[in-house]
Amino acid sequence: MKNKKILYFLTGAGILILVIVSVIYTNLFSTGVIPDKINQVIYIPTGSSYNQVLDSLKSNLTIKNLKVLMWIAKKKSYQDKIKPGRYVINKSLSYNSLINMLRSGRQSPVKITFNNVRTLNQIAGKIGRQLEADSSQIIGFLSDDSNYTEDGFKKENIISLFVPNTYEFYWNTNARELYARMLKEYRLFWNDQRLSEAKEKGLDLKEVSILASIIDDEVVKSEEKPRIAGVYLNRLTRGMPLQACPTIKFALNDFSITRILKKYLTVDSPYNTYEHTGFPPGPIGCATIEGIDAVLNAEKHDYLFFAARADFSGYHNFSRTLSEHNRYALLYQKELDKRKIFK
Repeated sequence: MKNKKILYFLTGAGILILVIVSVIYTNLFSTGVIPDKINQVIYIPTGSSYNQVLDSLKSNLTIKNLKVLMWIAKKKSYQDKIKPGRYVINKSLSYNSLINMLRSGRQSPVKITFNNVRTLNQIAGKIGRQLEADSSQIIGFLSDDSNYTEDGFKKENIISLFVPNTYEFYWNTNARELYARMLKEYRLFWNDQRLSEAKEKGLDLKEVSILASIIDDEVVKSEEKPRIAGVYLNRLTRGMPLQACPTIKFALNDFSITRILKKYLTVDSPYNTYEHTGFPPGPIGCATIEGIDAVLNAEKHDYLFFAARADFSGYHNFSRTLSEHNRYALLYQKELDKRKIFK
């Protein structure tokens, strides 16, 4: 009889333990957190308190038992290990899995693509809309050239650091970290082959970017970029001014201009490549990879001039002499008049 009682007791205790273990396991590891929508994004700003994180979780997730979640967070000392970032929750999670993700800082990166940008303000705006660091913080950093002079840049050419492409950043990347990352990408982009090609052309990296930015704005047809690069290099070799129309638009800060008038050519600016020989102080935009490679692989020829074709096809007529160039230019000017394009 006594043995039966012991057996019943042990059996009951075993069942109770199983129930307790089952409850604990269910609370810890079964689904307890459900996102309010697919790929629910939760942002935890730098310096957030534990209560602020909880408020964000409660606002964006359906939490079946907040007390259990808070108990697990306390046991894992999460309140002392809050890591900022952008966290994507794309499926139901256990309380344990959620706290582990937040505690480890296992955030999802942001993909940022930038191209067709002309100014640092545009770059800062495009990046700042997608990172914790806003555009004013980014432009503030880039406007202070003491932040990057030791790396060989100055305010006039720092835009050449940003090689247009798609990059992944953590959301809480600050302005200095952004710069460090882009410097790393810049150095990777300028591999041994590109460095060798630039040296062969007698250009430093900033000069390549300057010329590429001009060509990007000048040329509609990609296949003409290496040829027009060759024209500009020929002019530089002969000590001629570049006479690049896009630099006039930049000097006037008006890229809506479709016709470069004579009165524009006297604008007082170091970017006026009709008045000044050599390179302007910096790029007139964010040079594309295509533009940079066009300069590095410029055609070797003896053309010194080019003029847009009068058929408005986007192609150019190339000339070796000024008299021949003037004939082509006159045809284009007449077509502009015919189409009543006067600005």
